[in-house]
Amino acid sequence: MTGQTLNSINDHPKVNIDPIELQRIERDFREYRNEYDKIVYINSNNEIKRRDYMTINMRKLTAEMLASLVFNEQVEISVDIDEADNYIKHVFEHNDFKKNLSKYLEPMFVAGGLAVRPYVDTATGEMEFSWALANAFYPLRSTSNGIAEGVLVFKTLEVEQDKTIYYTLLEFHEWENGKVVITNELYRSEDANSYGSRVPLGHKGQYKGLQETATLEFMKKPLFNYLKPAGFNNFSLYSPLGIGICDNAVNTLKQINDTYDQFNWEIRMGQRTVVVSDHVLNYVPDEQGNSLQPVFDPDVNIYRPMRMDDDKELIKDITNDIRADQYITAINQFMKTLEMQMQLSVGTFSFDGESVKTATEIVSENSLTYRTRNMHCNEVEKFIKGLVVSVLELASGTVLENGVKLYTGEIPSFEQISVDFDDGIFESLDQKLDFFSKAKTAGLVPITKALEGIFKITEEESYEWYQLIQMQETGLDQSEIQAFMERQELGDDE
Repeated sequence: MTGQTLNSINDHPKVNIDPIELQRIERDFREYRNEYDKIVYINSNNEIKRRDYMTINMRKLTAEMLASLVFNEQVEISVDIDEADNYIKHVFEHNDFKKNLSKYLEPMFVAGGLAVRPYVDTATGEMEFSWALANAFYPLRSTSNGIAEGVLVFKTLEVEQDKTIYYTLLEFHEWENGKVVITNELYRSEDANSYGSRVPLGHKGQYKGLQETATLEFMKKPLFNYLKPAGFNNFSLYSPLGIGICDNAVNTLKQINDTYDQFNWEIRMGQRTVVVSDHVLNYVPDEQGNSLQPVFDPDVNIYRPMRMDDDKELIKDITNDIRADQYITAINQFMKTLEMQMQLSVGTFSFDGESVKTATEIVSENSLTYRTRNMHCNEVEKFIKGLVVSVLELASGTVLENGVKLYTGEIPSFEQISVDFDDGIFESLDQKLDFFSKAKTAGLVPITKALEGIFKITEEESYEWYQLIQMQETGLDQSEIQAFMERQELGDDE
């Protein structure tokens, strides 16, 4: 109702998120932005000082590395049903889906979650995507198949009478009597950390045409799709949310950053220092004429005056060696611990630029990194298939003002959708061919399954290939094979 006030998402009566989860997500993104408190220390004059905390942003580096291994723009997405395949390819191309997913995978690995919700732009008739990071999507109800109900959070700001006003739109997706019901609530606040009070949707221009409630009778699955990293959430055992890939290595990240910060400080404090006897210095009074100050070149900071009784040693270099080797060794040791915690191969990270394994080595060694990458690929594959079905269900139930239905074809099952992650780096075709050839010879796998595994094609495509192979083996000429292929394209079952 209008006037309802929220300080946080948990203040809403429909939402009940474990506060530990909210704190974890906030911490993950804060460290991802490389935001840390300043270091407080006492200087030689017994004064309290503050300085920047020097870090290696491993939150970003690890997520960026894993995102690039899991998904790239060479991934192929296809549907066995031609009409569905053509429509999905148009929608994904229009939304630059591959590029955007490659980009959003990085923060997904950081905080453990990513949601995408398709919608139709009635002005253009195009299907569009709204993306929500881990701090903009919260579950309301979940089942063994995933999150069934959730709320997406969209934030905008405006300047009104020299004041910054923050608007938050809460979009609830719920099931009622087998139908998807979407409820929109708008909140206005002058505080960036509070949702503020609920106001009518028409209060903000861009939401004037938005309905408070919409019912989608034609949806068989949730409109939104949620992606999380592989693995179990051991922070909140009953939460359907994922966790960041470094959330179980927080102490290790701190050890790396603390060591790097100390290393940087030692370099700063280890600059050359020369003690100069007061016997060889000229002194001048300060501006008040009360005390004497030694005269140094204003562009040089290496000299320190000191009273010396021994006139024979007037200048003495007291610079200490920087313990670079010890610090580099310590950082590399902590990085090995991080590799173990993230289930990555030894040598994935290196502070001294040595021991980094190439992609070829990763493949040939069947390494831990390769297996970890495949687990995350499975999650991404299910996410993409779910999004394909959601897009087609929404399109099939949407009729534009001119009476045109966006999609009139069949809704595919997950088995009719294929996602090919083979980018030519992590999977060797020679190795796969050798494996499936041996499996087929031993009678352990049918030829259609071997074709699917080697070439990442659908079941229907593998059957067509198998028929062509049989025709070639029986000695049919090229014209007969060509006629068969044309009938397949026309959908002839003969």
